[in-house]
Amino acid sequence: MKNILLPTDFSENAKNAIDYALKLFKNELCTFYILHVEKASAYMTDDLMSAPSNASIHHSVTHDTKEKLKLLIDKLKKGTNTQGYTFFALTDYDMFTDAIKQVVKSKNINLIVMGTNGATGAKEVIFGSNTIKVIRNINCPILAIPDGYTFKTPEKILYTIDYNDHFSKNGIEPLTDILTKFKTSLKILKIKEDDTLTVSEFDDKKNMKDFFKDTQHTFHSITNVPTVLAIDCFMQIMNVDMNAMFIHKETFLERFFQGSNTSRISYKTRVPLLILRN
Repeated sequence: MKNILLPTDFSENAKNAIDYALKLFKNELCTFYILHVEKASAYMTDDLMSAPSNASIHHSVTHDTKEKLKLLIDKLKKGTNTQGYTFFALTDYDMFTDAIKQVVKSKNINLIVMGTNGATGAKEVIFGSNTIKVIRNINCPILAIPDGYTFKTPEKILYTIDYNDHFSKNGIEPLTDILTKFKTSLKILKIKEDDTLTVSEFDDKKNMKDFFKDTQHTFHSITNVPTVLAIDCFMQIMNVDMNAMFIHKETFLERFFQGSNTSRISYKTRVPLLILRN
């Protein structure tokens, strides 16, 4: 049984991410927690003043959200009535990341699936502030879905390793689950500063060969190319359906999402991005 958290602001971007999650986990037993987070300060005094005199402030500010969540879950249940899915609605009036963190802990969440929450252009999506905050601050695997991305069975997945990182089995289950379920092939890309082959790199490759022995996989490396540009070009050339990576170093996070000061490249994704945690 998987526990999946689906944050929503009721936008098309969020609805699209939910739709992707429902299709990705088809034929699996899953509990989906649909969470809407709203700052209490976002409600104007006029909204409270217009409420009936016998209505509590809490009821006034939560009623509309709960009704929207109920309608959304009713729709999801009808569309997935043959699946082993269970849905729960959650609302919170807090800082976005604080609310996410509380649910991850209290509901034993295995994966967060959310939209990229950013501006779109030419089918490229720049990551928005909420997604970045979750990636930075929440110690839970995250699957970020580009706006408007239509689900397709993942046939090729890119697994990116930064030049400072080494292969680890810890936390890789969300990736291996997808590889096993869909019999997906794997492209393993090492981002390198130079052509030097270290002992640890050699050991990493051997360990990955053993670990992924039941998965069709190939090894690749790109040297002396800005991280974001290397990944973006590789994804287009290889026509991958998902990009997976561990992000646990601030330096890689900054390089990945913002690019270097000289390149002025910010990461844009055309495919779902799976952030792994160890």
